[in-house]
Amino acid sequence: MSRASDLWQLTKPGVTRMCVLTTAGGLLLAPGRIDGLAATAAILGSALAVAGASAANMWWERDLDAKMTRTRRRPLPAGRLAPALALRFSILLSLASLAILGVFTNALTAMLAAAAILSYVLVYTPLKVRTPLALVIGAVPGAVPPLLGWTAVTGSLDPGGLVLFGILLVWQIPHFIAISLYRKAEYARAGIRVVPLVRGDAVAKIQAVAWAGALVPLSLMLGLLGVAGSFYLTAAMLLGMVFLGWAFTGLHDEAGARWARGYFLASLAYLPALIAALVVDAAMLP
Repeated sequence: MSRASDLWQLTKPGVTRMCVLTTAGGLLLAPGRIDGLAATAAILGSALAVAGASAANMWWERDLDAKMTRTRRRPLPAGRLAPALALRFSILLSLASLAILGVFTNALTAMLAAAAILSYVLVYTPLKVRTPLALVIGAVPGAVPPLLGWTAVTGSLDPGGLVLFGILLVWQIPHFIAISLYRKAEYARAGIRVVPLVRGDAVAKIQAVAWAGALVPLSLMLGLLGVAGSFYLTAAMLLGMVFLGWAFTGLHDEAGARWARGYFLASLAYLPALIAALVVDAAMLP
């Protein structure tokens, strides 16, 4: 049971749950019908893809994790799991996800999942110690889950699905900037090149404002494309302006760590609230 618990931790359950939620959102909003088996396969395959990539990321970064308070108790840096077992586990999860998506949804969905796994593990992970641009690069595979839900239904890349992808991509930037601001000392010990360390806190906060600002019109595009209705548009505008306004307050906050922690929590509230508005709106549409 202890080993099973450690393997479960390798999958980053919180991240995986959020990605499952966004995959379900893509399934719900995509035009067309999908049977229960294919929908279940899309959600399960997406979850396994995220879990497999997360486990591979933990395997790769086990030495860096040992240097950070937040991560040093993870199974690999704490010595509770053998690295070889973690690597095999990540490969098994990733292959299972691709098999499920390829057999029960369509080839495009499986290909997107494969690209997300490979880019997250082989591009984003090694770049974290080289450049702060890794944040944007890593946001690309991190934004794929809602697109997997969409393509599982449509079998094609459409504007609506790409906007869902874009919303999740843009949301990740201020979300992780906030983490890097209040965890800056830990990232410095691990040698991870985050924006506050390379460019300074002021630039990091300006970037958070810019990305939060971009999130407002991007989230409204779902209404312009006919994917969502007036209830969602109203909720998206209100949520976006509150999120942006909170970002602006950080520009004049001298206690940066306290503001950053609060903004991180706000980002965690923003995304589920936006998805909830989409779900309610979809239920209201004829």
